[in-house]
Amino acid sequence: MYFQAWALFYLFFSFRSQLPWASCDNTWNTVTCLGLQSLNSSNLTVPFTNTTSAATEFWERRVLNMSSGIEELGSIRWELALCLLVSWLICFFSIWKGIRSSGKVAYFTATFPYVMLLILLIRGITLPGAWDGIYYYLYPDINRLANLEVWMEASSQIFFSYSLVIGTLNVLGSYNDYHNNCYKDCFWLCLLNSGTSFVAGFVVFSVLGFMAQKQGVSVDNVADSGPGLAFVAYPQATAMMPLPQLWTVCFFLMLILLTVDTHFVSVESVITSVCDLHPKLFRAPMRREMFVLFICSSFFLLHLSMVTEGGVYIFQLIDYYGCTRACQDFMTVCLCLAVAWTFGADRLLNIIKDMTGQKPSAFFKLCWKYIIPLLTLISFILHLVDYKHLKINEYVYPDWAYALGWTITLSSVLMVPLWAAGQLCFTPGTFRQVGPPRGDSCR
Repeated sequence: MYFQAWALFYLFFSFRSQLPWASCDNTWNTVTCLGLQSLNSSNLTVPFTNTTSAATEFWERRVLNMSSGIEELGSIRWELALCLLVSWLICFFSIWKGIRSSGKVAYFTATFPYVMLLILLIRGITLPGAWDGIYYYLYPDINRLANLEVWMEASSQIFFSYSLVIGTLNVLGSYNDYHNNCYKDCFWLCLLNSGTSFVAGFVVFSVLGFMAQKQGVSVDNVADSGPGLAFVAYPQATAMMPLPQLWTVCFFLMLILLTVDTHFVSVESVITSVCDLHPKLFRAPMRREMFVLFICSSFFLLHLSMVTEGGVYIFQLIDYYGCTRACQDFMTVCLCLAVAWTFGADRLLNIIKDMTGQKPSAFFKLCWKYIIPLLTLISFILHLVDYKHLKINEYVYPDWAYALGWTITLSSVLMVPLWAAGQLCFTPGTFRQVGPPRGDSCR
């Protein structure tokens, strides 16, 4: 959501004759600003010290106007608030009629980014120095592969990329016909998702190689991961190219369309779950539409805290603790226990056979019951052991912010066992009973 608002902000500035993150002639720039002409210089012999690039200053001082810390939220950035409002309006009109409207929107938002990706790929590999970046991308450091943390971060990225354990796949899958071949869908989903990520890597690293050659540094020193890559490094790179406005518009248009998909699908999963729990309540005309309007309006008001001068600190806190690997791993263990052990792995295999006409490999049963819960449990424990406090540059959050962060984490982690305990206590029947509820409730 915040990426979408930031990308919209950048898109509006991309149509200017002079890109504002390419020079230091703006009101928000400081005396230590390093413009594009300096970075583009081919006579650099020493690295710059105590300087900040124009792209970084645009991001931190113009877009975010960052305060000194989370203790100082400051005022609302009304330009970002307007972009946030546009993002939520897009979300509302994408899902207000349910799958009928969101499905039609997805035809465009899920396919057009591939056109932009192809354009950026062709442009990227034709840049000078691009193949240095691609070489860095394709030939990994073997020593780093022995680092367990690398594999843990890779698994976390897979969780994020496939939107696992957050319910979106379950919600979208619930709209399929009973006899839809979910087995084949899963195969193509994995192939398309990983293939897209692989191709996108060429787009990113070809541009990083180009920037590395321009700045006279190695590829790994060009940019950091996270928002800085999308809103500092890539805009700076496109500003170095001929026709910079064209490539900047292509990049941020692609980014916006990708975030639109992620945004409305996540909101749709919440709305569909609530409507499925109370079908009679939302069966009346306009009930669902009013509920969608209420959800979108409420979240817009809550997200206004993210577009204040200290909003980026709140964003990083929620991103670090709300979407942490601990939540993902714990939810995965709970999901495997519920599906493979409580519901029954053999029962699930038979249902898939009834739906698709073919029974999945027994390897899936092995994964559901043993391999996945064991690996994710190990990852969960390692994450807790190697936990480090969140920092932004040199800024250290106050203790109350870290306590708030762990509260956000526990709100997800504890919800499943608490809900399960409540169901066990208040649902009629014995603990081992399967089928229609009978007997006394548990004490």
